[in-house]
Amino acid sequence: MNICFRVDSSFNIGTGHVMRCLTLAKELKKNGHSIYFICRLHDGHLCNLIAGEDFKVFKLRKPTIFKPSYNLPKHASWLGISPKQDIQETINIVSSSQIKFDWIIIDHYAIDKVWEREIRKYIPRIMVIDDIADREHDCDILLDQNYYLHANNRYNNLVPAACILLLGPKYTLLRDEFIDMYKLPKIRKERKVALVFYGGSDPTNETLKALNAIKMIRSTPLLTHVVVGPSNPNKYLIKKQCEQYNFIFHFNINYMAKLIYEADFAICAGGSITWERYCLGTPAILTAIADNQIILCENINNLGIDQYLGVSELVTEHNMKDEIISFLKKNNLNDLSKISKNIVDLNGKSRVLNILNTIK
Repeated sequence: MNICFRVDSSFNIGTGHVMRCLTLAKELKKNGHSIYFICRLHDGHLCNLIAGEDFKVFKLRKPTIFKPSYNLPKHASWLGISPKQDIQETINIVSSSQIKFDWIIIDHYAIDKVWEREIRKYIPRIMVIDDIADREHDCDILLDQNYYLHANNRYNNLVPAACILLLGPKYTLLRDEFIDMYKLPKIRKERKVALVFYGGSDPTNETLKALNAIKMIRSTPLLTHVVVGPSNPNKYLIKKQCEQYNFIFHFNINYMAKLIYEADFAICAGGSITWERYCLGTPAILTAIADNQIILCENINNLGIDQYLGVSELVTEHNMKDEIISFLKKNNLNDLSKISKNIVDLNGKSRVLNILNTIK
């Protein structure tokens, strides 16, 4: 089949949407499908990264200033232009490509049923990847891999009756590097290891907040790895802080699974990293750095694995310091690892692929 992804990244959007689409795209390609991406040239886009993974990328023009009207989706500004313009530009690409697409997979909070109904005139099947459940969709499949207490009711009246809902961590799109390390037992050392990571862009500058918190407790032996993505506007300042205080700085890496596996705990945001952590048995101190992470963080906090501190603007360095000290004193980290690994299995990608292949 010919399958295209409509997904964006930017300093504001972050990198997570593209990364989870790449995970699914690689699995689809491995199974013989032809994969394409349609992405807008936002500041902080990842078109070069996608192309570097040997996928064809159709590029939408760089946006100008756009102020969405009140009746558009909450995240409408993430398109950078009006939905009407975006769908027309997308249709132009699809039409001029001379490719007969079987599916379009959309991972974009700014796209809703109005956009999807227009693209369906050109591409017969639509899959949506979502996790905020705040708008209506016209799709055949909807994937939401996150954990919610009332997951089965989240998309009531938001999707067609015939839409297949793939809900919960059993559909997690894990990269192969995490799957390969799933069965490895955690090895605890006397000196605890922390991993600091707040996504590819860290729009609220939580990384420096976490480093300042750790600096307050330097008397306690703690090996600290700090991961920074290419879209982080403070990357040079963070690197300088790491060099000054002997934190280990990692930039734009391809060995994230190794660091998560080696960490006793993470200091991070919500989002896709949750299921990557759980796959490798690593609990975390959580901060919600975007509105769409709040409900997820609140729900997984009930599992008793992570400690959710709250939304970024309310979390202080002292809050972080106190919770880091608490994690350093925990003697049940092995139990937390076992619980988390029971939540995520290794078959999420296969389950999604099987559904895609059955719909004609």
